[in-house]
Amino acid sequence: MSTVTVTEFIEAPAVDLWRLLVDLPVRADWLRTVGEVELLTPGPLAPGTAWRETRTRPDGGTQAEEFVVVECVPPRRLVLASPGIGVSYRTTWVLRTVQRRRRACTAVTVAQEAVATAPYGRVLALLFGGLAARTVEGTFRRDLADLSRAAHPPTQAEAA
Repeated sequence: MSTVTVTEFIEAPAVDLWRLLVDLPVRADWLRTVGEVELLTPGPLAPGTAWRETRTRPDGGTQAEEFVVVECVPPRRLVLASPGIGVSYRTTWVLRTVQRRRRACTAVTVAQEAVATAPYGRVLALLFGGLAARTVEGTFRRDLADLSRAAHPPTQAEAA
């Protein structure tokens, strides 16, 4: 089993960041690497909600990933499961209100656990584990930067 964890501090209320995270139809609008989101279950986001998103990989190709909500505690914790080939992934988003430089902000931590579900999954983890961890870390850092940007859209003067 391997775990990758990234934390960023975003100067926005947790409730606003939570809305962005769980509004599945607009994920592709603010996540640079997500091209399309397809809802697989109807209704509001809750345990059992499933979707597929197509992401652009660092090499320029695309990859479809499916996610299922395992745990949902608004606006603090979201746990997702994602099946892989020989590996099962569990991604946890945690939002905590903190004081940083005397200002209220949200510490957003995203962590992914990878658990081998087949013998070849363990072999792949040994061979490519470090590269995979660096790739996942880079993806999380980009996603958190995108979340911060979405929480602070430019004003009309800045956009001009």
